[in-house]
Amino acid sequence: MDCRENAKRVCWGYYVISSSMFETFYPGNYVDSAYEIPYEKLYERGYRGIIFDVDNTLVPHGAPADKQAIELFERLRAIGFSTCILSNNKEPRVSPFADKVGSPYIFKGGKPSRKGYERAMEQMNTDRATTFFVGDQLFTDVWGANRTGLYSILVKPINPKEEIQIVLKRYLEAVVLRTGERRVGEKGRSPWVPCHYKKKKI
Repeated sequence: MDCRENAKRVCWGYYVISSSMFETFYPGNYVDSAYEIPYEKLYERGYRGIIFDVDNTLVPHGAPADKQAIELFERLRAIGFSTCILSNNKEPRVSPFADKVGSPYIFKGGKPSRKGYERAMEQMNTDRATTFFVGDQLFTDVWGANRTGLYSILVKPINPKEEIQIVLKRYLEAVVLRTGERRVGEKGRSPWVPCHYKKKKI
């Protein structure tokens, strides 16, 4: 075996190991915005409950509920969905937003712990098979949803200007997402192409 072939095998072995390590963080799907998700299609496929993160998922960090967010929740109720907002933030931040969009909420949710997601399902009277999660962070939002056994949808953060600790996590998130893309050749494909790690079509 020549040196180049040996190097290829070593690199491939490292890649397989790193992919397996990251798999628990892979989202079921990755889209530009929570406002672009085909909710009607998901309802047709049996989903009945949606757990949402707030900051940088539905509005910029710390912003109140705007017209777009209010109209989204009205649309979801008209479709037949139950919703619950799950945030790690404190109640003074979460409660006014939830009241304005008309959704139950959980503050200090402890993501990525399973407990917050399970409490949200209890409030919506749904289960793992009929619930999905929408959020903007891999290592809290998506990881917690995956650990709970929920279908997870990662969205791009609305506002790129974030606190330094979140900015640092974004670099790590980019590494994980690139690994997932390379593994299945996702680059250049529609974001609604079924992802290999969830085996669910949307």
